[in-house]
Amino acid sequence: MPSIGPYTLPNPVVLAPMAGVTDRPFRQLCRKLGAGLVVGEMVSSSPDVRHTRKSQWRMDHEGEPEPIAVQIVGGDPEIMAAAAIFNVQHGAQIIDINMGCPAKKVCNKAAGSALLKDEGLVKDILQAVVGAVDVPVSLKIRTGWDPDNRNGVRIARIAEEAGIVSLAVHGRTRACGYRNTVEYDTIRDIKQSVGLPVFANGDITSAAKAAEVMKHTGADGVLIGRAAQGQPWIFREVAHYLATGEELPPPDLHEIERILLEHLVELYRFYGDFMGARIARKHVGWYLHHQQDDSDFRSRFNRLDSTADQLQAVQQWFKDMIRKKELAA
Repeated sequence: MPSIGPYTLPNPVVLAPMAGVTDRPFRQLCRKLGAGLVVGEMVSSSPDVRHTRKSQWRMDHEGEPEPIAVQIVGGDPEIMAAAAIFNVQHGAQIIDINMGCPAKKVCNKAAGSALLKDEGLVKDILQAVVGAVDVPVSLKIRTGWDPDNRNGVRIARIAEEAGIVSLAVHGRTRACGYRNTVEYDTIRDIKQSVGLPVFANGDITSAAKAAEVMKHTGADGVLIGRAAQGQPWIFREVAHYLATGEELPPPDLHEIERILLEHLVELYRFYGDFMGARIARKHVGWYLHHQQDDSDFRSRFNRLDSTADQLQAVQQWFKDMIRKKELAA
């Protein structure tokens, strides 16, 4: 099994950090459903936002199993080093550096995947962060800035020389966003160029796809992001398939209902009823989209402000779906 510093993962399937998604309730759920490691939402290195409500939520890891992995983003070596120290003081056991986010609001501040344009700055940031903390530091990158500037191999070598202990590679350039075919060949080239554990990321949507990508790239593990939205059980499916070569049956409607209701209750508990009900809407949309794209129900659900009404609506939806399935059998 792959290791990140002193931490050997129980399986090679990792929840990718996603802003606005991988909060504590979702991370805990994914760990429970088989993720070998979960990474918290990207947090800004800027000290100006450390005490905002959003940052406080993102830094909350209470009750989570170790190791606690926190991803930081920024473009200044000294500020990034200070952010790493701050997060370690607040419980981080792995610091992950984001050089993969393609979002304009991040790249416009010369952070995330924008840093791939400046290999000297990449080196300075990595050396500063690694030198500032005594915990393992990992790095997430893309294959380059755009299709004409794929420098992922050079960045990976810089990372290894700087003391980075593991690398996650999203198989697209920054310019590609989430479009186009994932460059698994480039991930393979990066894996062959360094001695670090490498985690492949990008369009890994099933257990069989994860196994295929690992075989093709030689990667030590996979990072799963968007495919976990609405189907967090993908982690146990992938881990089981990688370990046995056998596919687990998908969860039935009764289990999906139980998982979703548990997720909603934890969201309400974490954020409070007001924000919890609002954040629940996107998650319910993702869960139900994978079962049946019931846009009428989703539209009605998104108008519900009461947590009790939301729970009742979800229970009724599953009751109706289970009844329809039984009648059709």
